[in-house]
Amino acid sequence: MDIRVLFVCLGNICRSPMAEAIFRDLVEKEGLSDRIKVDSGGTGDWHVGNIPHEGTRKLLDREAISYEGMFARQVKEQDWDDFDYIIAMDDQNIANLNNIRKVLDNSVTVAKLMDFVENPEDVNVPDPYYTGNFEYTYQLVLNGCVHLLKSIRHTYHIA
Repeated sequence: MDIRVLFVCLGNICRSPMAEAIFRDLVEKEGLSDRIKVDSGGTGDWHVGNIPHEGTRKLLDREAISYEGMFARQVKEQDWDDFDYIIAMDDQNIANLNNIRKVLDNSVTVAKLMDFVENPEDVNVPDPYYTGNFEYTYQLVLNGCVHLLKSIRHTYHIA
């Protein structure tokens, strides 16, 4: 059984592709690529088809984390049927997701990334598209991804 994780932000060029790449890297390093599938999407359509933002690419390059083949896409209602986890970066993303899918579906975990971190430094992952602080976003996303993977391992009893 595949566990499917979708990371979501506003435009799908900064935070969510960063999370997708980091999480996929963690999953690969732990030998779980056959069990956990990862994707990302944006609630808006402004950047559909674009590669990740230069600031995100620079940080991922620095950390030797691949983002090859990643292009922005918009979240669609079908994603609730295709994913087990829909992980947003902030409160506004959650509100936008609730507008996309009106029907509550308890089979899908919809949460913010920082919900998986005990006493997080910030409950929302700030958008570096506006703040310009890609390093801070990277640190939050990395921490969140490590804790999300730990939670998934616990939930699905993956040693």
